[in-house]
Amino acid sequence: MKRIGTRSQSAGDGGAGTAVRQEITIVNEQGLHARPAAEFVCAAKSFRSHIWLIKRGERFSAASILDVLIANLNYGETAVIEAEGPDAEEAVERLVELVSDLGKRALKDRSSVFRRPEDDF
Repeated sequence: MKRIGTRSQSAGDGGAGTAVRQEITIVNEQGLHARPAAEFVCAAKSFRSHIWLIKRGERFSAASILDVLIANLNYGETAVIEAEGPDAEEAVERLVELVSDLGKRALKDRSSVFRRPEDDF
């Protein structure tokens, strides 16, 4: 994941803070499907900034489960997380971290599928 850039926004443009963008790569083998998408949306809603996912130039609200699912973010695809507002930097950092963590959790969960019951004793 690399930072694409940041830009300041003055109060005269109607913004209350900065806009921050960062590219992400979907590392969860299942993509950003229902459960991870719901967790992503919940995290996005915890910030005051307006947050979007941008995929191939199309913008999707990160605060809408329907928009996140419609974005159809599959394994290996890239998108941009963009946030505008007073906590934009923190929002982007947290969501980028979450997307990365979702991939790690999927790998961990997958390894438990192959466990044998006798290994637990």
